[in-house]
Amino acid sequence: MTQGQRTTRWIKICGMTTPEAVEACLQAQVDAIGFVFAESVRQVTPAKAASLAAPARGRAVCTAVTRHPTQQSIDEIIEVFQPDLLQTDSDDLRGLRLPPQLSLLPVFRRWDGDVRTLPSRLLFEGHTSGSGTPADWRTANQLARQSELILAGGLSAANVATAIAAVNPFGVDVSSGVEERPGIKSPVQIARFVEVARHSFQEKT
Repeated sequence: MTQGQRTTRWIKICGMTTPEAVEACLQAQVDAIGFVFAESVRQVTPAKAASLAAPARGRAVCTAVTRHPTQQSIDEIIEVFQPDLLQTDSDDLRGLRLPPQLSLLPVFRRWDGDVRTLPSRLLFEGHTSGSGTPADWRTANQLARQSELILAGGLSAANVATAIAAVNPFGVDVSSGVEERPGIKSPVQIARFVEVARHSFQEKT
């Protein structure tokens, strides 16, 4: 089984800020972890992200999470952090110069119904990242029929089973929903979220 294929579906924990959070994700065998470079209580520098990500290399997809980045900031992230995956708004990708080998996860916050513009895999979430605001599950369900959709926005152990049943996504992504306080992840909540999500995905197969 290759990296990112430990389960039938994909689970990502976003907003790593501490070694304990990274270790909890590795213990739970998540598929991906995210490091936020956009303005946020979870924002880290490329150097800090590289240090935190070191134990996870080869064990989880280390994701650079940005929003409307400058070319200069992207260049620094790529050089210093060396992400496996870049997550940013789909519109951002049109203006950036990126290495051809870098995997991309475009973020969509709405959809006009045009399947011709959809990538093979995308992340769909609410208007404001990391705010705990749920995405539009009805639109997400429609998108999930057209693309490998990773659902984000307002998820937690309390509602992820309902979300998976309603949307049938390829994967789920959580940040604030597994925190003990803003910016600081709870290992217990990470483990619980992954347990519930994984069980829910298994029921869908």
